[in-house]
Amino acid sequence: MASERITLTVPGPDGDREVSLSSPSRVIWPEAGITKRELAEYAIAVSEPFLRANGHRPVSLERFPDSVAGESFFSKNPPKGAPDYVHEVMCTYNSGRRHPQVVLDEAAAIVWAVQMNTVVFHPWASLAADTDDPVELRIDLDPQPGTDFTDAAAVAPALREVLREAGLEAWLKTSGNRGIHVFCPIAPEHEFLDVRHAVIAAGRELERRMPDRVTTAWWKEERGERVFVDFNQANRDRTMAGAYSPRALPGATVATPITWEELEAGVDPAAFTVRTVPTRLAEIGDPWEDLQAHPGRIDTLLEWWQRDLDAGLGELPFPPEFPKMPGEPPRVQPSRARRPN
Repeated sequence: MASERITLTVPGPDGDREVSLSSPSRVIWPEAGITKRELAEYAIAVSEPFLRANGHRPVSLERFPDSVAGESFFSKNPPKGAPDYVHEVMCTYNSGRRHPQVVLDEAAAIVWAVQMNTVVFHPWASLAADTDDPVELRIDLDPQPGTDFTDAAAVAPALREVLREAGLEAWLKTSGNRGIHVFCPIAPEHEFLDVRHAVIAAGRELERRMPDRVTTAWWKEERGERVFVDFNQANRDRTMAGAYSPRALPGATVATPITWEELEAGVDPAAFTVRTVPTRLAEIGDPWEDLQAHPGRIDTLLEWWQRDLDAGLGELPFPPEFPKMPGEPPRVQPSRARRPN
């Protein structure tokens, strides 16, 4: 028996496209009862701001063949048989290897990704036109056990002031979970390692000002009940859920751009879902519409990085899958490190 299949008409820059969707009634979020068809319709509804934030750049697709309660895998290479409106770009990874990665440039490509069982979209911080130099400085405020979204929300304004002192304007989005993502548009003049160092410099400055609430400690045993500034999310090929991307969480939450005024007034990240975000966009528009209008520079943050190096603060650990990096401390958690006699 043939599987259920429908065809969706998706507007785009070259006119309407007909995109086939198999198993449209399959439930992707069991607790919320949201189907694959609803996810595809969500993708069409938010396609304009989604592409403004995530389009024209490498993107990794987190795919769930069954539901968000089941197994998943990441897809980077464009699969065989992808339609011609799904583009690709050659990327170089930290290991030195190169391969093509998916690029989404129009709404039909997003719906195609949904047809391929994509739930979460993970865009790079750089564009397809120049994959080596990020156009965003990204800081992940990650609440640790014993803290939550309200703790990250209390820290974010102080981070905004740090970044302003460095000449950068900060923009906000919920992570779709417990954290907050802070983005600063930057001129694509520095490669990923420089941008990572700029994030570390900002994180260290924030930690100095809020030592009881903020940490840059890579090892979990050293973080305590504080908000972790996850500097390693600034690395090449390390990504976070893009703006307007759904999350694979029971409530079908969405990583949602918000304003600083909304943060101050108090927002509930659980309120932003696949079912509510289209209405929010229709009512208030996209808070990130002008994010890339005035890119800044990271020169001051790199001066702070050098200042800290001169003061004896060195490189911080990289993720375990990365090659050993110059100046990196040993990759062993402090409690397991061998003590000198």
